[in-house]
Amino acid sequence: MQRFTLPRDLYHGENALEALKTLEGKKAIVCVGGGSMKRFGFLDKVIAYLEEAGMETKLFEGIEPDPSVDTVMKGAAVMAEFEPDWIVAIGGGSPIDAAKAMWIKYEYPELTFEDMCKVFGIPKLRKKAKFCAISSTSGTATEVTAFSIITDYKKGIKYPIADFEITPDIAIVDPALAETMPVKLVAHTGMDAMTHAIEAYVSTANMEYTDALAIHAIELIQKTLVKSYNKDMDCRHKMHDAQCLAGQAFSNALLGIVHSMAHKTGAVFQDCGAHIIHGAANAMYLPKVIAFNAKDETAKKRYGVIADYMHLGGNNDDEKVALLIAYLRKMNDDLNIPHCIAHYGADGLPAETGFVPEEVFLERVEDIAANAILDACTGSNPRQPSQEEMVKLLKCCYYDTEVDF
Repeated sequence: MQRFTLPRDLYHGENALEALKTLEGKKAIVCVGGGSMKRFGFLDKVIAYLEEAGMETKLFEGIEPDPSVDTVMKGAAVMAEFEPDWIVAIGGGSPIDAAKAMWIKYEYPELTFEDMCKVFGIPKLRKKAKFCAISSTSGTATEVTAFSIITDYKKGIKYPIADFEITPDIAIVDPALAETMPVKLVAHTGMDAMTHAIEAYVSTANMEYTDALAIHAIELIQKTLVKSYNKDMDCRHKMHDAQCLAGQAFSNALLGIVHSMAHKTGAVFQDCGAHIIHGAANAMYLPKVIAFNAKDETAKKRYGVIADYMHLGGNNDDEKVALLIAYLRKMNDDLNIPHCIAHYGADGLPAETGFVPEEVFLERVEDIAANAILDACTGSNPRQPSQEEMVKLLKCCYYDTEVDF
């Protein structure tokens, strides 16, 4: 038996934000990150709509990119004091992910962060509050997923929280919010969405319901991402839908080792000044992981199907896989994303010499590999890597060398 779970309601399209007027409750806490939602007037709209719905509101602001365990605990403490019956998170993946984790701690104060990270081990939520997520970026799709990513900065590791309980009750996908994204964010979140769709399609947990969502998301991303990056607003609107479709696919079909590796390299080099942005990590690692997974015949056939839907050509699955890898590398070029860790420079842009020194990478690669294998996303990858294979794969992602094993 398989399970397919989505938000109870998904409001999308022009003026979808107005759906907040229909919420029924007494108190709503609004969780938000930096100042962009305030600068562009969206935060004021959210507050106004909630107050129009008859709710008392409270703000929890300043949730950082890649939110920390400390932020989660602080937010949960504010919720415990305010006692909201709605949690409304607005912004990119970070404030929504943080708010999901706060929600767990608010409902179950006795749970530790380690308890939260037990895959599909969270007790029933909604005893105190329901959850509404409003996405402002076109990539993470956390507004429709059963996942949250929280960083333990003491360990330098990102941990995925995975449980259908944290799937939001309501998702709002309003294209006006996506118009405000800087182009670098368009690039990184867009390749995150492409990775979600591709990994969901080849995951060992794929199913008929997720295949349709994943393939259509891939088709839309192929047509619109680069144009969205070049400020075509109609394509930016379509990308906002595409990333949401990809999220619905991977929330149910799960992911693979592109994400496992991205989670475990994102914060581990911070002492070198290198925070590897999640979407950029996925973009760099995806072609290498496709080459690795394609040694599995079932995965190779499914990559071939993806290439067919993208109209890439090829006379057999081997040729189709090669063309898919080449296409994704060209997308990275078009989006100004580096191909490997060695060339990962300031703001995630390509550089002749990247932030992560070779000796530091080699010193840490064994531990990174071990942590990546233990990541929640590894279990649904179509080819299970050994420690030795994961180390070799990470080295290919550092040096941009061929995956021949």
